[in-house]
Amino acid sequence: MASNRSRKGADSASDQAGDMLRDSAQKIWLAGLGAFERAKSEGPRMFDALVDQGKELRSRASDAADQALKAVREQAGEAQGKWDKLEQVFEDRVSRSLNRLGVLTSREVGDLSRQVEELNRQVREMMKASGGGAKAKAKAKAAPRAKKPRAAKARAKKA
Repeated sequence: MASNRSRKGADSASDQAGDMLRDSAQKIWLAGLGAFERAKSEGPRMFDALVDQGKELRSRASDAADQALKAVREQAGEAQGKWDKLEQVFEDRVSRSLNRLGVLTSREVGDLSRQVEELNRQVREMMKASGGGAKAKAKAKAAPRAKKPRAAKARAKKA
């Protein structure tokens, strides 16, 4: 009889485990059905809530991007200012070095060009005032011709 009792005890323990397993599976199934129904009924509201959260996140991201862009522009402006200062220092040093070597600047060359033009204008005016440039040229050409015949006469006498 002892063996019958132990079998009944083993059977009842396995029955209890089977019942617990069935109850657990039933609860899982019911929980899944409840989740499905809740998702079905709250799905549109949940979707709208997610859209609202996305809009808020986009706004924050846009603000952060604007701030980063502003910071980059400020730094670029500062860098440009520093670059301009460096360029000016370089130009000053090159200019001083060229000055020491006696190289004329473009402004000095321009001044000299204007002075040459002014001198040319004055010379033309002086030549016009002294009787014209054409008369002076004619006299200059005539004078050497006059000497040639005299030289030819002198050579003839010697011969």
